[in-house]
Amino acid sequence: MERVPILKIGDVLLVSIQFDLQDESVLALQEDLSARIVETGAHGVAIDISAVEIVDSFIGRMFATIAAVSRMLDAETVVVGMRPAVAITLVELGLSMGGVHTALDLEKGLALLARRRTERYGVSHRPDSIGR
Repeated sequence: MERVPILKIGDVLLVSIQFDLQDESVLALQEDLSARIVETGAHGVAIDISAVEIVDSFIGRMFATIAAVSRMLDAETVVVGMRPAVAITLVELGLSMGGVHTALDLEKGLALLARRRTERYGVSHRPDSIGR
């Protein structure tokens, strides 16, 4: 089973999915990402799905679950690079992916996370992330 790499950029974790996900790899991603949020104190998670061509209902629900778990660990989630066909499939499956922010590309996604951090904390960085 391939594992999805999780990169740290400042206080944001970048998940770049470069292959079509199987159920096992999504479950592993959820566990790996949760551990990395706690380990790094990340305030945000950007999930780049620009290379993903196929999404089923399980994977769509897991994106919503990943966002909910991230929120519980004090990190916002944004999904970036969604292809029109993937968006159409998610709508046709009736998946709203509540709590998951979306952006057209990574640059816009990182800007959204920065705005959300500023709105939430009133500063560019969380007080408890100094020195990390």
